[in-house]
Amino acid sequence: MSLFMLGELETETLPNDGKGKISTANSVGATSMMCSDMQTTRRNFAGIMLGFGGWQAAGPQRAALLKNLRSGHPRLMLGKDGIEPIRRLIQNSPIAATCYKGIRAEAEATCGERPSEYEIKDGLRLLPVSRMVKERVHVLALTYLIEKDRRYRDRMWAELSAAAQFKDWNPRHFLDTAEMTYAFAIAYDWLYADWTAEQRKTLYNAIVRLGLQPGMEVYRSESGWHTRDNNWNQVCNGGMGIGALAIADENPDLARDILHEAIRSIPRSMSHYAPDGAGTEGPTYWDYGSRFNIKFISSLETALGTDFGLSRIPGFAESGFYQMYMCGADMQSFDFEDAGSRRMGTPMHFWMGRRFGRPEYSWFRYRELASGAQTGNLLDLLWFDEKGRDYDPARLPLERYFREAEAVTVRSSWSDPNALVVAMQAGNTNNFKGHRHLDLGTFILDANGERWIIDSGLDHETYLKHQNNIAREDFYRIRAEGHNTLVINPGKGPDQDPSAFARVMSFKSEGGQVKAVFELTPAYAAQARKVERTLSVVRPNRVTITDRITAAKPSDVWWFAHTTADVALSAGNRRAVMTKNGKRYTAELVSPADAQFQVMDAAPLAGSPNPTPQASNKGRRKLAIRFSGVSEVEITVALGPSFVRTPSEQ
Repeated sequence: MSLFMLGELETETLPNDGKGKISTANSVGATSMMCSDMQTTRRNFAGIMLGFGGWQAAGPQRAALLKNLRSGHPRLMLGKDGIEPIRRLIQNSPIAATCYKGIRAEAEATCGERPSEYEIKDGLRLLPVSRMVKERVHVLALTYLIEKDRRYRDRMWAELSAAAQFKDWNPRHFLDTAEMTYAFAIAYDWLYADWTAEQRKTLYNAIVRLGLQPGMEVYRSESGWHTRDNNWNQVCNGGMGIGALAIADENPDLARDILHEAIRSIPRSMSHYAPDGAGTEGPTYWDYGSRFNIKFISSLETALGTDFGLSRIPGFAESGFYQMYMCGADMQSFDFEDAGSRRMGTPMHFWMGRRFGRPEYSWFRYRELASGAQTGNLLDLLWFDEKGRDYDPARLPLERYFREAEAVTVRSSWSDPNALVVAMQAGNTNNFKGHRHLDLGTFILDANGERWIIDSGLDHETYLKHQNNIAREDFYRIRAEGHNTLVINPGKGPDQDPSAFARVMSFKSEGGQVKAVFELTPAYAAQARKVERTLSVVRPNRVTITDRITAAKPSDVWWFAHTTADVALSAGNRRAVMTKNGKRYTAELVSPADAQFQVMDAAPLAGSPNPTPQASNKGRRKLAIRFSGVSEVEITVALGPSFVRTPSEQ
């Protein structure tokens, strides 16, 4: 049987949104591509791949998987010259030298710390410990290989020997097991020649007994992370696959079994990159899943000479764009869903820049390291690419529409730190129990060096349901009322449909103007016959949001936008002036004529769930508009530094 067979993976069906028209402008200038009768089904894996560019996997027999295994060690992510290319890079590149200086300082600090201990502080996860071991292995292994100072090797052994004696690596929360397996695989492989025979035996036994064997139990089951299509799939398959490659010559049967399952499973999660490269769990979860995905692909290539076609999965080569467009002019993430709020740019941009000949990806990471905004890590040195150093970002389009993720981003410049950058997203809330929020139609806006409209971001309490037993849809930061979107007839239940798929119905960029129309009706299907949100941007600094709502019956309708700025209302409460760090930004209520803004606490409405505990929203507030008993309403809000209305807004 070949490694990939058509129809091996079962069909999964998503809601059908009916008919629509889509135009896209993901290249420079005005481009339109019209599609009708768009089908919204998550086909089986083979169908997805054949449907987007004819991709097919190179599927050898299971027995042939290790035919080209590189003999000896190291073989994981390092080429035949081992550490020497990194050594030369550190000598020749000031940026790489600075990066290594930080890594060496971490290694030195680690030498004075105690080895990690088995701790599950939150009652579920060993993950902080696994990550500590992984990061310590990274810095100690590299520093030892560069300098050959036995202190670093011996300190790493203390770390590894302690973790090898753990009762388990917490397979009930398998991310913990996967990351620990990866850490041990790197240590075993990279320092193979430096360990004693007894040390190698200890590491090998730990990888097999605590990592790969529990992994095979999951692969043999009918459900688990190997059947999912989220970041767990990428991280767990990546950790298992890299562990298998590390011990493939010592235990080829187990390695073949693991690799067969991992290479067959990981395209489930990679299918979400299609067609334009977006992540479906936000830009920081793109980092987490893609990081292990690329580590696995890189290790397959260095150990076996092939990635079995995984890097050709549609949308994967384009996915480096996702973080590039999902951040403000200051590189701060657009923290939709459970994404963290931090600077964007990852070592994977270097890898992808080299692998796919995309200097813009390498530029995105290079400028972060060159500016000193991020210090870099082992993976930066492993995949470092200077080809982006002289890349001119003016070549990049200023807007992008990510299909399937249904996200639109528009900016006025790639180089101006005060640029306008706005993003709006809809998409699929089928991952609601994972990392999605009830946030279809929400937006984030940066201008003049400030974030004026914020996302609520994640609430850590939602990761602790095993302790607090609170439904995800009850948390304010998860609900639509906690985002910059609409709420119709609020109450105790979810304020958007948790199984909705809302799409961009049209996207047009022409000259300095961009217009995207979001069909939000599926999110409010129980309350409205039609809900449509239009994002219009006139560069360099004007944003207009128009909502058209036809309710199923006379209804209460709320419009919300969250901010950390101070807000003062004027002009009969139809103008809101936001002030932050001595700067001003304005929202004006263009229509309807009798509506008014109000400023509210970032807190649940009176009839909404208000569980304890949940994240504090101190220092936040929301601009709100309320309509009572309306059947139809059109709401237009304009945002910018000042307002002289265009004819279309008058």
